[in-house]
Amino acid sequence: MVVRHHLGRIVAVIEIVSPGNKDSRAALRDFVEKTIGFLRADIHVLIVDLFPPTPRDPFGIHKAIWDEIEEEDFTFPAGKDRTAVSYRAGSECVAYIEPLAVGDELPDMALFLAGDLHVMTPLQATYQAAWAASPEALRVAVETGVVPDPDAD
Repeated sequence: MVVRHHLGRIVAVIEIVSPGNKDSRAALRDFVEKTIGFLRADIHVLIVDLFPPTPRDPFGIHKAIWDEIEEEDFTFPAGKDRTAVSYRAGSECVAYIEPLAVGDELPDMALFLAGDLHVMTPLQATYQAAWAASPEALRVAVETGVVPDPDAD
């Protein structure tokens, strides 16, 4: 999702990580480079990564991104290996990290618009609203892992 200034300039981006963003070194590199490009262009980024780390991002996608800015140690707290991260772009990029575990409620996260100016993004409420508006066949497929046959009566 892209957030634009009323004059049209992109000021922020919300990225929801998909398995495809991590399924190869090239895909992960593309995602990291795209994110770094946004930050270097003074575009703030909010990333929600609800998929487990892979051999390509053993410390999560945040560590892969942050290593391009500043190499720092990062480890997940016990039992939490997913993240929501809000990056404030600028001369000194800042990351606000919320480690998550499967089953945790999604936190409200800051989406920066300019400097310290931000709006809180209600991730859990947004997810619940999207889920409730999803077609029943999709919800059943997600919950059961069985994709309905479109030709069945």
